[in-house]
Amino acid sequence: MPDSLPLAAPASPASAPQPVRFRGGGFTVRRHPLAALAAFAILVGVWEGASRLGLASPLFLPPPSAVGAALAGMVADGSLWLNLKASLMRIGVGWTLGTLGGMLVGFAMGIGSLARAVGVPLVSAFFPIPKIALLPLFILWFGIGEPSKFATIGFGVFFPTVIATYSAIDAVPRNLIRMAQSFGLPWRSILRSIVLPGALPGILAGFRITASIALILVVAAEMIGAEYGIGAFVLMAGNLMQTDTLLAGVLVLSLMGLTIGTVLSVLERRLLKWR
Repeated sequence: MPDSLPLAAPASPASAPQPVRFRGGGFTVRRHPLAALAAFAILVGVWEGASRLGLASPLFLPPPSAVGAALAGMVADGSLWLNLKASLMRIGVGWTLGTLGGMLVGFAMGIGSLARAVGVPLVSAFFPIPKIALLPLFILWFGIGEPSKFATIGFGVFFPTVIATYSAIDAVPRNLIRMAQSFGLPWRSILRSIVLPGALPGILAGFRITASIALILVVAAEMIGAEYGIGAFVLMAGNLMQTDTLLAGVLVLSLMGLTIGTVLSVLERRLLKWR
């Protein structure tokens, strides 16, 4: 046996273990506050440039500057607020009625076997019906005034809310519910502490869909029978071939949708702080 063993050569920097990059980001959403603004600016710039170069007829597609002037005229003569107030009132009442009813039925279907057995076939049968096609029937039932418009919007919001609420409750992990039951937790506490927080993201996602549906339905209902409202305003501008005023009304509808989406985003951040 030799008196001494050869010492191992020190590890070179190239052979040293390299740190492993962390991969557990979990699809973390990064905020890009200027991305949407830049996209809108590019879109408006291309639109204005096409109109200035004569690539688009001002009669059929007026430039954004003309649309902005028409919108400023609506603000100056007070017609914007008059029509906007009527539409917002109809959306608020119809969406609230449809959402409350849909959440009650959706919760019942999510936690009750009998309600699920009865509700799923009925929702599947009534949901595909175009809700605006029922407006003449609602006018016969409730008259030409506001109740028929409330019914149209509420009926259109009701079924998507039922589906969103029922699906969100059904997606709550059953292991959590069984664990709570094994500890003897009352069913009210289970609903409040486990089912509702687990289903809340899906319910709030349903709110985004139903808010858009309410906006579409209020425009359609106002086009059929209303003196004031953004839908009636857009229809009148189209009949008079005032395309700049028509697009100004469409811009107002787009801003309404953007505002509703922003409000729902703030609501999600406040209610889903744990996520």
